[in-house]
Amino acid sequence: MTKLRPPLPRSFYSRCVLAVAEELVGCHLRRGRVVLRITEVEAYRWPGDTACHARHGRTARNAALWGAVGHAYVYLCYGLHQMLNVVVRGGEADAAAVLVRACEPVAGLTTIRRRRGNKQGPVLLTGPGKVGAALALDRAFDGHDLCATGGLTLEPGTPPKQVAVGPRIGIDYAEPEHCAYPWRFVDADSAWVSHRAASARPAMHEAHHEAHEDHEP
Repeated sequence: MTKLRPPLPRSFYSRCVLAVAEELVGCHLRRGRVVLRITEVEAYRWPGDTACHARHGRTARNAALWGAVGHAYVYLCYGLHQMLNVVVRGGEADAAAVLVRACEPVAGLTTIRRRRGNKQGPVLLTGPGKVGAALALDRAFDGHDLCATGGLTLEPGTPPKQVAVGPRIGIDYAEPEHCAYPWRFVDADSAWVSHRAASARPAMHEAHHEAHEDHEP
């Protein structure tokens, strides 16, 4: 069992979603004996991003997006997959979140494999629905406080040596300009990622984030 660490503080999430997304790569998700290291995420924010669920305005489904930072936004996709997002807000954003796309196991592999049909290797956790299944999430976790101990928490982990960036996946419904945003962040050295786009490149940290602030209206 990995050493229990204090959850990431609320202030971590009160910043630009692009900065938070990049720094979440390498952090640990913990629920009980299962601990996952985040290897791939995507950033979403509104206004100025038609890929974000907030484009519909506040609804019963997306209410957590508009709520307190550091809480989970969990929604059901295709009636099957529980998708875990982390609520973030900084700058001019009205609503923003980071989708956890892929992870690698740190602890609880037996439990993870049981929950994932006894599969092995990266296929266990390379996809947001797979992460939700491995953590046994359901809609009861929508709005859950990730900064509070117990239940489901986000903790410091092992930062990657290099983060690569590329366009987000599965957002064909968004405006073409928004589909092209390089808002997917990946541990460049991990095999536990869902996609390795040819357009991925080393992230430029603060310069990279500042360069994309002009996407805000």
